[in-house]
Amino acid sequence: VSDASGCSMIALLHTGAAKFPQNLLSRSRQAVSPLFPAGVLEGFSSIVSRKLASHGFGASMAAMSSFPPQRYHYFLVLDFEATCDKPQIHPQEIIEFPILKLNGRTMEIESTFHMYVQPVVHPQLTPFCTELTGIIQGMVDGQPSLQQVLERVDEWMAKEGLLDPSVKSIFVTCGDWDLKVMLPGQCQYLGLPVADYFKQWINLKKAYSFAMGSWPKNGLLDMNKGLNLQHIGRPHSGIDDCKNIANIMKTLAHRGFIFKQTSKPF
Repeated sequence: VSDASGCSMIALLHTGAAKFPQNLLSRSRQAVSPLFPAGVLEGFSSIVSRKLASHGFGASMAAMSSFPPQRYHYFLVLDFEATCDKPQIHPQEIIEFPILKLNGRTMEIESTFHMYVQPVVHPQLTPFCTELTGIIQGMVDGQPSLQQVLERVDEWMAKEGLLDPSVKSIFVTCGDWDLKVMLPGQCQYLGLPVADYFKQWINLKKAYSFAMGSWPKNGLLDMNKGLNLQHIGRPHSGIDDCKNIANIMKTLAHRGFIFKQTSKPF
């Protein structure tokens, strides 16, 4: 089971541990350990880890070993904030456009797109909107229009390799509103096309209900509570909501949940 130096067995134990049933792994280590002085296995473990890390495999292999592979290379976590009031104003306009690029193997954030957007139909934010979202007038004044932001999203997607047909990615939102209602509705009002990559997504509320067996009536707050997670940042901040979505996804993935598209084709 090992060569003269024992290196093959040791490397197998440390680099392929995730592929072994735990009882077999434990027995293998017990069988090998009498062949070596105390501390040698730990030393080989350290050497193997350093070698893997030098080739960029360290953190990713550790993360990959802890949960089953996902169906997508990347998850694009998105959460819009939009103009609002009571009673609701029409049309609503996107004022915060954040996306987190989540690696499907490690479930870690690899890149961030984040821009504020200047509304044009109702350029003045209401006090209700500022209180809800934390976005003040100075954060949207002079910012790019939605058309300009969408162009920059496309440039970011290309730069990140997400437009490569061989790369599987999908958007993730907390509900269907962002990509079923808000973006297509505003684009229709402004006469703008909607890119195909915005036309399929995962509704995190549905994914959570499949995984946990209960519907999160209060969205992120209920999902964080159900998973014993601390809420990150400010509720209704687009970028903070994205971070909470990513954290919930990572937790569910580590529990063995496989994410699937929930939206119906347009």
